[in-house]
Amino acid sequence: MHNELSITVSPERLDEGSFEERACFASIGFQCGDVWLTEGHDGFVNKVRSAPLLSAYHLAEWMAWNWWRLRWEPRSNAPDWQFAHCLATIGEGYVWPNITIFSDGERVALVAKPTRERPSTRFRYLSDAAQVVDAREFEYKVDQFIEQVRGLLRDAGIRESNLDLIWNDVREERRDRNMARRRKIEALLGRDPDESDETEIEQLVADGDSLGELAMNEVAADYPQGGRLLTAELLWEAANSCGFDAAPQNVVRLARRTDLSHAGEVSAWQLGADAARALRKQEKCTTDPIKNDLLADWAGVQNEVLTAKASGPAISFALDNGGAGGRVVLRSKWETGRRFDLARLLGDRIVSSAGGRLFPATRAHTYRQKMQRSFAAELLSPFEAVDGMLAGDYSMENRQDIAEYFHVSEWTIRTLLVNHRRLDRTDLEDDFDVVEPA
Repeated sequence: MHNELSITVSPERLDEGSFEERACFASIGFQCGDVWLTEGHDGFVNKVRSAPLLSAYHLAEWMAWNWWRLRWEPRSNAPDWQFAHCLATIGEGYVWPNITIFSDGERVALVAKPTRERPSTRFRYLSDAAQVVDAREFEYKVDQFIEQVRGLLRDAGIRESNLDLIWNDVREERRDRNMARRRKIEALLGRDPDESDETEIEQLVADGDSLGELAMNEVAADYPQGGRLLTAELLWEAANSCGFDAAPQNVVRLARRTDLSHAGEVSAWQLGADAARALRKQEKCTTDPIKNDLLADWAGVQNEVLTAKASGPAISFALDNGGAGGRVVLRSKWETGRRFDLARLLGDRIVSSAGGRLFPATRAHTYRQKMQRSFAAELLSPFEAVDGMLAGDYSMENRQDIAEYFHVSEWTIRTLLVNHRRLDRTDLEDDFDVVEPA
């Protein structure tokens, strides 16, 4: 499905620096398939190298310290996010590759960008590429790399390094389910280990027990995008004050859910689009716009949910009360936004295999949220129809006309066109699904 990740370490000689640095000085390369993310021009020898000379010790130390955030934290707006995700921030006197690593929970992206040519810097990185690997493969390859570095330390007679202390803690945390759960929540909140208030973490764990662990993780991942941290108490308050009655038992379901891929097997946008097309086909819908009454009926709510002007907190969500009823809260004041978010919540119920009472639609860039957005876009404005109506004219004006026809936003039409390679993505880091083959 994806190119295999390889982190190569070829030891070299270094005559200065700390014992750990000298023991682990090496040519270090990041490779995915036949793409070298670390390729650059070495001015000292005037040639291109695929694996520059770096400190494997400092790289391993950085990866060990940031392991939880690299593994679980999606791209966010947090001001210090790059320090836990971009190799160029490691420092220690080396010219590190401009590689940014981040996860959507199911897969990990490695995005390499060229560095500028400077007279004082004799190594300039050339790679301009993005690759996606399975998150479990990423774990395995990082484990291999760190253990290889520890082996170099042992060969040099270094037994108790700072890397050993950090990595032993990480391995112990990964074996302890309760501790791993807390570390994952910290990472989704955009925080380093033990940086959060313990009471706050305990509250989120308890909320996960009552509303659904995976759903509360999605809520935690939204926090770095701005706004207050939503607890179960705040969600219930919002549901009661600005929500609408819902009947979860009436929500439409796919009769053949097993025909869909499992999460992570395909890109999130592909899974969402496939599910939306399957639902339209099952319900014998044409490519015409979906009216409010039909969308509301599918989602188990009344039509007024879509036309009301009341807005909720920073996220939209459905919250089941444990019986036959529940509440739906929609964030937007605008009808097109409310239609889109209600479609997202419908997609979440149809595709997500997670149990629990909470179904959140957030601003986070997790796999689940990206799947929801794609489901909503394809359900409300089928790409086949959109592409045919545009007839090769992808101008803003034409996209706006199509958006009005399907009663969605222009952003929704643009997203469809980007996912299907009709338009170039201007900011690759927004969503790395686009780097994969169609």
